[in-house]
Amino acid sequence: MIPKTHVNQFHAIGGVKASVDHQALSVDHLEVITDEDISVLKNSETMPVALPSCSYFLSIPYTPGRKIIDAGLPLALATDYNPGSTPSGNMNFVVATACIKMKLTPEEAINAATINGAYAMGISETHGSITKGKSASVIITKEVPSYGYLPYAFGSNLIDMVIVAGEVV
Repeated sequence: MIPKTHVNQFHAIGGVKASVDHQALSVDHLEVITDEDISVLKNSETMPVALPSCSYFLSIPYTPGRKIIDAGLPLALATDYNPGSTPSGNMNFVVATACIKMKLTPEEAINAATINGAYAMGISETHGSITKGKSASVIITKEVPSYGYLPYAFGSNLIDMVIVAGEVV
C-alpha cells in the first residue's frame, strides 16, 4: 500500500519525515509545518495537502500555503470531508479560503485543487486536467469576468453544469 498520512495538524513531531521516508503519496493537514519539514518535502515525491475548510470549522491555524509554494513546493487542496472536523465537501469554499486565508493566487488554488489534488490521490494520469485521454470530468461555471473571480465569490454557487466521465450529471 502507498501511504497517505495525516500529519502536523496540531504539532510537528517528525511525521513529515517519516512519511517521506516511507514514500507517502501525500502528507495531509500541515497546519503546523517546520522549515525542516519543507526541506524534507523538497527532496521527495510526496505531495503536501492543505485542508483549509478544516481550519475554518475547528478555528485552528491555516496551513501556510504561501510559505510552502514560495519554497518551491507544489501544494494540493482538499476538503477533509468528515462529520468531526469538516462537514462540507464544498471545493468552491476550499479554493476561496485558500486564496483568502492562505494567500494563494486564484491560479495557484485552482491548480492545487485540480492537477495537484489528482496527484495526491494517485490519479493524475487519468484526472486533474483537461487533456486528451483523461477522464472528461469538468465543471462549467456561469458567466464570470475571469477565473480570478471564482474564489472571491465564495458565497455564490457559480456552477452551471457538472460533467463526470463525459456525462452531464
